[in-house]
Amino acid sequence: MSSSMAIKRPPLPSGSPTDSHPVPARFAAASRGTYLARVSPTMLTERLIEKGPWLLAALLAAAFFGWVVAVEPRTGSTPTLLDSHGAPVRYESHVRPFFEQYCLGCHGERKRAGLDLRTYVDAASVLANRETFEAVLQNLESNLMPPENKPQPAPAERAQLVAWLKRELFTVDCSRPDPGRVTLRRLNRTEYNNTIRDLVGVDFQPAADFPMDDVGYGFDNIGDVLSLPPVLLEKYLAAARLILDQAIVTGPLAPPTVRFQGEQLQGGTPGEVGGRSLFSAGEIHVEHEFPAAGEYTLRLRVCGDQAGPEPVKIALRLNSQPVGVFDVTATARAPQVIATNLQLAAGRQRLAVAFLNDYYQPDAPDLAQRDRNFHLLGVELAGPQSTDAPPLPESHRRIFFAQPAARTPEAERDCARRLIGEFARRAYRRPVAPDEVTRLLRLYETARADGENFEAGVKLALTATLVSPHFLFRGEVQPEPDNPRSVHPINEFALASRLSYFLWSTQPDEELFRLAERGRLRQELKAQVRRMLRDPKARALVDNFAAQWLQFRNLDVAAPDPATYPGFSAELRAAMRREAELFAEHILREDRSVLEFLDADWTFVNEPLARHYGLTGVEGEAFRKVSLKGTPRGGVLTMGSFLTITSNPTRTSPVKRGKWVLENLLNAPPPPPPPDVPELPDNPEAKLTGSLRQRFEQHRADPMCASCHALMDPIGFGFENFDGVGAWRAQDEGFPIDPAGQLASGEAFHGPDDLKRILLTAKREEFLRCLASKMLTYALGRGLEYYDQCAVDSVVETLRRGQYRFSALVLGVVNSVPFQQRRGEAGHPEVAAWR
Repeated sequence: MSSSMAIKRPPLPSGSPTDSHPVPARFAAASRGTYLARVSPTMLTERLIEKGPWLLAALLAAAFFGWVVAVEPRTGSTPTLLDSHGAPVRYESHVRPFFEQYCLGCHGERKRAGLDLRTYVDAASVLANRETFEAVLQNLESNLMPPENKPQPAPAERAQLVAWLKRELFTVDCSRPDPGRVTLRRLNRTEYNNTIRDLVGVDFQPAADFPMDDVGYGFDNIGDVLSLPPVLLEKYLAAARLILDQAIVTGPLAPPTVRFQGEQLQGGTPGEVGGRSLFSAGEIHVEHEFPAAGEYTLRLRVCGDQAGPEPVKIALRLNSQPVGVFDVTATARAPQVIATNLQLAAGRQRLAVAFLNDYYQPDAPDLAQRDRNFHLLGVELAGPQSTDAPPLPESHRRIFFAQPAARTPEAERDCARRLIGEFARRAYRRPVAPDEVTRLLRLYETARADGENFEAGVKLALTATLVSPHFLFRGEVQPEPDNPRSVHPINEFALASRLSYFLWSTQPDEELFRLAERGRLRQELKAQVRRMLRDPKARALVDNFAAQWLQFRNLDVAAPDPATYPGFSAELRAAMRREAELFAEHILREDRSVLEFLDADWTFVNEPLARHYGLTGVEGEAFRKVSLKGTPRGGVLTMGSFLTITSNPTRTSPVKRGKWVLENLLNAPPPPPPPDVPELPDNPEAKLTGSLRQRFEQHRADPMCASCHALMDPIGFGFENFDGVGAWRAQDEGFPIDPAGQLASGEAFHGPDDLKRILLTAKREEFLRCLASKMLTYALGRGLEYYDQCAVDSVVETLRRGQYRFSALVLGVVNSVPFQQRRGEAGHPEVAAWR
């Protein structure tokens, strides 16, 4: 493996649009993982249904800031690390003297950054504080420590300590892989919406009203940060009721209804009380295409300004023919509804309401009696009425796939058990035990005892199912949840769920269920992965993996300054996001090489985006695939989405662009900046002058800034020919742009094409490992640990053998040890009674 590449635990977000969200303080814990109090899922369900929202034990997530670490895999005994004289490198003879000579001036008695290296007396004390020494290792490898103004170790000394730290802290035995911990995690908002859609057949995004999901390691499906606040429990219960209200018909079906108000009505003038108003004789009308002949119920919501000896009178007309005359006695304070039945033919019909008895006496002593007017607030048409029951919605028929053999309590109860059991099986994503169905059936019986009908009784039991932890959480059978040495393959139902939520962000379909029931899913895994990638639901990988990895979700909150970039519009913003989505989806659907994320000679544009890019021959709003040959563009790094989200409102940001590449393409995030370091001013009139690059060079003259910026800035300057919204330019503030540079690892480039070439060649391994790590993180729903390096190795090798095709990446993840297996974790019990 490459000695420069590593597994990282990236920092959890700080809250800026281009960062992830921080782990809230309420989730902080003394150790990593998730602890759920031992509470019965059945108890929770009963409390939710019978007494409303009840405070489930809080999800506790511990998150810590991590850095790049190199991991040395091994399959047998590890060779002894030797110094330049052939002597074994030991803590006492090599490491502690290094600390004493170069580090204790700041990290001794002074405890700079809270670190006192004097407290680490042997190799065991270092190993016991792995997280601390991950930071030490990262600073040493990046030449950030010791500071430039302090004595520096010889390169061989530094390399020797780096090698020792990697060996002691992160050497893993790939012949005995560790699948890692599995955090019990709830469905995030997207997964909840999709699961409801596929379970019930109602697609109305019920989670839109839920609190936003926290983000960790760049993704919003990370178990350690998916909290369960009390307000979300309330939302779950309200959503379950709303979902089943729409999905299940518990009484006679009302005929279809259409409503007209405001601008949908023609004639008169807009009224002060809403609707349309007539202040003199005239009519208000509406035209509508009626789908079928039959009897319709017409309801008019009306009121009037009453004056004179009689109330407001109106006439109803159908296609100019009189239907009836009605008195309007109500005022605006309490409108009335006039209802009548009409026999209507199919086709376009004209309904009109005429004001018949206008009255105006400007000299009347009572001001309220001077003017009579009519106000039509709304029109409602229901029909056609029918003696035949209209067809039940598909969602109802999906749930009530069987009917009682007879209308007797026993037959209905037997049928209810069957319906509830099947719904619970799909909702819980596994077989359900008879006693689980019996507990749900008690709710059905309670509803029937209270006088509810058969459908309403089943509906109550299903409501309990939708607020059960077995539905809301992705739980897996773990024989020994507290034993970290208990490693075993997950069962096939858990594998089906892992697979479907990874590729589709929703529950398994019936084919996956059937294979799991027969114990054949593992045998047919490759074929199932290929089938699932062909399914339209695989678009979830674009919306939920690619959009977060490449961060084009953040375009929605990017805020280019209108004065600086007058051509940037909502239309252009939407086009940039659509380009990124279509690009990623094309790689997925066509099973293309993942290296095309770095450089491709094609993209998707419509006319506004093509104009912004300087491309010709594209007309209209429709997106199409175009060639980029002969242009400076290609791959995600020259897309407007990347270039805009990594810019400041009034200028580009080489720091943000360089940092983005390090984090998202090379898996080598720079450390956070030292405290109290000022940012480069946005104002070009500020003290620093010249092109942006020249101003940065002045800024980097500060030793506090130089070392970190040496990692990021050269990459960012390679894209300076693209302005803050991704348009090509040759000058900056009147100064010619210099896009040349050299990476910290020594590769020189002159502009974006050279930089992409370096990423594709010298940095290809780093990119592949980064992509494998990102997808593993997303698929597992947790950050990667040092022992996951063996899995990353395996995924990259599968990707390489598969000619870098997207399907090879997915198959590598699906076949990896952490995806297929699990173990317990000492001190972190999961929910008791989890089946």
